Amino acid sequence: MKVFVDARWTRTDTHDGISRYGASLVEALHELHPVTMLIHDERQLALLPAGVPHVRVNNPMSPRELFISRTLHRLGADVVFSPMQVIGGARRRYRLILTLHDLIYYRHPEPPGFLPLPVRVIWRLYHKAYWPQRLLLNRADAVVTVSETTKKLIGEYRLTRRPVTVVHNAPSRLPSRDSDAVPEGPRELVYMGSFMPYKDVETLIDGMAALPEHRLHLVSKLPPEREAELRARVPAGADVVFWRGISDADYHDLLTRAEALVTASKDEGFGLPIIEAMHAGAPVVCTDLEIFDEVTGGHALFFSPGAPDDFAAAVRKLEDPQIRSELVAAGRRQAETFTWHRSAERLLALMRSVSED
Repeated sequence: MKVFVDARWTRTDTHDGISRYGASLVEALHELHPVTMLIHDERQLALLPAGVPHVRVNNPMSPRELFISRTLHRLGADVVFSPMQVIGGARRRYRLILTLHDLIYYRHPEPPGFLPLPVRVIWRLYHKAYWPQRLLLNRADAVVTVSETTKKLIGEYRLTRRPVTVVHNAPSRLPSRDSDAVPEGPRELVYMGSFMPYKDVETLIDGMAALPEHRLHLVSKLPPEREAELRARVPAGADVVFWRGISDADYHDLLTRAEALVTASKDEGFGLPIIEAMHAGAPVVCTDLEIFDEVTGGHALFFSPGAPDDFAAAVRKLEDPQIRSELVAAGRRQAETFTWHRSAERLLALMRSVSED
């Protein structure tokens, strides 16, 4: 069985969620079965696992994408896996597995700002109705998603006739703190994620008015104009740090001394930073969403979406050493249930199943 993974959605600077998902699965899958990666830019290799064979093909946004199946036939592909639901080609002879991470953009249709303007226009139109998604997913032989919550939503909206398999996200292997005690100084709160409206970082910032002894770290990259909006919102006397991007080493160090990882997101497909924090021994304070209950196993402090006072009250519960200790221990156990090896095993079993049909 000759397996190809579409790694053309890998970033060239720093991973986003989909980029990290694809790269991590490739690495774990290649340990179980030979894999060849499809790339379109040599710079992508810096964020992809070393030692995995690759082939350079067209950019997925190129008109040549219409003929990608010809290339894959020439390469002898038996099974192709894409960490996205978008891949071109017609009259394919190989088996195809597509991924739908979430349904967030149907409820929050603003596209990512890094996409070209024509793609952003198509993005908005695409998410006005469900039938385009159905057309894409039904082209596949099987569909993958990252959580039971999203699998349930796919069923509710009847997005595909194909079987849906959950292949979870998983954390990087992060260093864990030696002690559950919080270091002296400001109590560090960490937010990792984008600054799109549905992430509702505003609630975190507003809540800092009631947390004068805490410092909020916003560690992800963000456009200057978005930073200006958020800076103007910081309450007087609140301690908010804008990192504008953070290295893996600095992020891991910050998690191991953090009071908590925090998120006020109103929607999510998985929430990988939550699992990474739990693995590192940092408690989680997050909005009361079904997906977060699934991912944390309930081992977090929850607050109502869009409620800064509820957020601050949840954070203050961590001042109780017993509550904190119990959350850290339970969180570590929960995080251990998510591994890239387990996810790769599940994906490989699916690949073998579709190849035998």
